Amino acid sequence: MQQAEIGIIGGSGLYHMPGFSDAHEVQLQTPFGDPSDAYILGTLEGHKVAFLARHARGHKLLPSELNFRANIYGFKQLGVERIISVSAVGSLKEEHKPLDFVIPTQFFDRTRHRVDTFFGDGIVAHIGFGDPVCGEMTRIVRGACQLAGVTGKLGGTYICMEGPQFSTKAESNVYRSWGADVIGMTNLQEAKLAREAELCYVTIAMVTDYDCWHPHHDSVTVEQIVSVLVKNAENAAKVVKATVSAMPKTRDCKCGQALANAILTDPAKIPAATKEKLQLILGKYLK
Repeated sequence: MQQAEIGIIGGSGLYHMPGFSDAHEVQLQTPFGDPSDAYILGTLEGHKVAFLARHARGHKLLPSELNFRANIYGFKQLGVERIISVSAVGSLKEEHKPLDFVIPTQFFDRTRHRVDTFFGDGIVAHIGFGDPVCGEMTRIVRGACQLAGVTGKLGGTYICMEGPQFSTKAESNVYRSWGADVIGMTNLQEAKLAREAELCYVTIAMVTDYDCWHPHHDSVTVEQIVSVLVKNAENAAKVVKATVSAMPKTRDCKCGQALANAILTDPAKIPAATKEKLQLILGKYLK
């Protein structure tokens, strides 16, 4: 039985999702270890949803400590088909101001220590990732931003850096020279794994402040940043609610067939233990 249709991942400042009815916690175990926290299941705008605090409630996990595989696999276990990922980011362009939301359509990887595939251990698969987010969902999120009265900009590139330290000015200016829009530490691995799991995925990147390239960056106080985080979380809740409300019942995108031509390994050569571990993801292709 499907326990949830839509998954919501809350980032910095968004550790719970207001507006749920019939909310209850589910603690999951996966073949890849424990997710960041319990999933909060409930109903939002007539849809079954599951919320996960990416860094755990209380913000206890570094970006490099996140078990991305377990987080995404857990959503798959619950029956989720779409994931809305909310993430705090720094702006690399003057036009993306604090409190703006950006809906990136591209990522650039600057991480070094992340596990970001379900495959290996005797099975090889190469998914297409030229368009790393679900186009159908990006359009729905943009419309939701308009309904919620939030500035939501569709398009642009999200630089995913390792962290936990922020960029040097040299790095920040290089990213700007590439034309990148925002910078964060978490969303690329989620997008890769969601695609491997044949789930739709979209990022709502909430601009907290300008990255260190900006001449006024050092004058921003902790109080100002916290104030923006709080307001962004309020706006994110409105946008997520409107997004869930507008979500169609069926998927017309190609996300649900991402693995159709991706598996290179002869099924007869895949180790039994690997087949069992990936049954939820690969079952329909390994009959």
